[in-house]
Amino acid sequence: MKQKEPKNSCAIRTSIGGQALMEGIMMRGPKKTAMAVRNPKGEIVLEESETRGVKRPKICRLPIIRGIFGYIDSMVVGYRALMRSAEIAGLEDVVEESERKKKKRLAREAEQKRAAGPTESAESAEATDAPVPAEATAPAAEQAEEPLEQTAENTGKSAGEKDEKSEEKLPAWVMTATMVVSIILGVALAIGLFVWLPTFLFNRVFLWLVPAAGSTGHAALDSLIKSAFEGVVKVVLLVGYMALISLEKDIRRTFMYHGAEHKSIFCYEAGKELTVENVRSMRRFHPRCGTSFLILMVLVSIFISFFIDPVTIAVSGHVLPTLWRVVVRVLLIPLVVGIGYELIKFAGRHDNLITRIISAPGLWLQRITVHEPDDSMIECAITALKQVIPEDGSDHI
Repeated sequence: MKQKEPKNSCAIRTSIGGQALMEGIMMRGPKKTAMAVRNPKGEIVLEESETRGVKRPKICRLPIIRGIFGYIDSMVVGYRALMRSAEIAGLEDVVEESERKKKKRLAREAEQKRAAGPTESAESAEATDAPVPAEATAPAAEQAEEPLEQTAENTGKSAGEKDEKSEEKLPAWVMTATMVVSIILGVALAIGLFVWLPTFLFNRVFLWLVPAAGSTGHAALDSLIKSAFEGVVKVVLLVGYMALISLEKDIRRTFMYHGAEHKSIFCYEAGKELTVENVRSMRRFHPRCGTSFLILMVLVSIFISFFIDPVTIAVSGHVLPTLWRVVVRVLLIPLVVGIGYELIKFAGRHDNLITRIISAPGLWLQRITVHEPDDSMIECAITALKQVIPEDGSDHI
C-alpha cells in the first residue's frame, strides 16, 4: 500500500527558498544566502553571502517586472552555487583522479616488466647451462631499482604539481564568461525545444497526418487547434526530460537533496524545531517549488499562445507566418516569466481552491523531481536554513 504524504499545518509562511546542489543545498533568505555542501570527507562545508536583489530600484519590484529580474537572478546565483558545490564535493576532480590512477598503474606495470627482465635472462642462461656471474646480474638489478626510485620521485612531484594546480582558481572573468555562455546556450536550447520545435512539429508532422486540422475555415478554431497541439508537445517534452534525467544516479541524489530542502522549509513553516526527526516527518511537495514554476510557465505560455493568431488577424487581417509567430513567442517570454512568478508567489501565500488548482500541476510533477532524502541530506538542509532565518521575521509573508 502506497504511503500517503503527511499534511502540514503552517504556523507561518516564509519567503525563504532553496535549491538542491551537488551533495548539498542552498537556501536564500531575505538578507542572507547560505550553502551547505558535504566534502569528500563527509564534513558539511558552510558558505554565506548577502542575498542579491535586496537593493533593487522600486521599479524592479513591481508585479510582473520583479518576476523577470528574480528569474534572471536565480539563474545566475543558482549556476554559481552549483559550480561551487561541485568544487567542494570534489566532483570536478573525479576525472583527473581517474587519469592519475591510470597513469600510476601503467607506470607500475612498466617498472614490473623492467624488474622482471634480469630474472628472465638468468633463467634463460640456466636453461642453456651457461653460468651467469653474479657481477653480471648485480648492475642490472641496481639499474632496475634506480628507475623505481626515480618514478616514485616523479610521481610525487607530479601529484604535488596537480595539488598545487587544483588549489589555483580560474580568474573571475573566466568564470563569469563561462557562466554567461552557459546561460545563453541554456536559454537558446530552451527556446529551440519549447518555442520552435512545437511549431515545427505542427506544420511538418501534425498537418501531414491531419490536413483538415489547419483548414477548418475558422481562423480562431485553427489557432486553438495549433496552440493546443503545441501545448501538449511542450508538456510532454518537459515531463519526459525530467523523467529521463531522474534515471541518472547523481541527478537522483540531487533530487533527494531537493526533498530535504522542501521538508526543512515545511518544518520551519510549521513552527517546529529544526531537527532531523521533525524534518523527516514533513511532506516533500511544496507549492513554491522551482519545478512548479517551470510547469506554470509552460501552461501560461500555452494560454497566451491562444491569443496570438486572433489578435494578429484582428490587427492585420491575416495569420502570422511561422517564423514571425516564433519571434512573437520569444518576445513574450518575459511576460510569461513574470506571470508565472506572480502565480507561484500567490500560491505560496494563500491556501484555497484557486491556489490548489494553480499548484496541482507542479505538485504532480514534483513526484519526478523531489525524492525522499536520507538523514545526512536533511542535516545539510537544516544547516543552510538556520543561517538565513532573519531574527526580525522579515521573511514572513
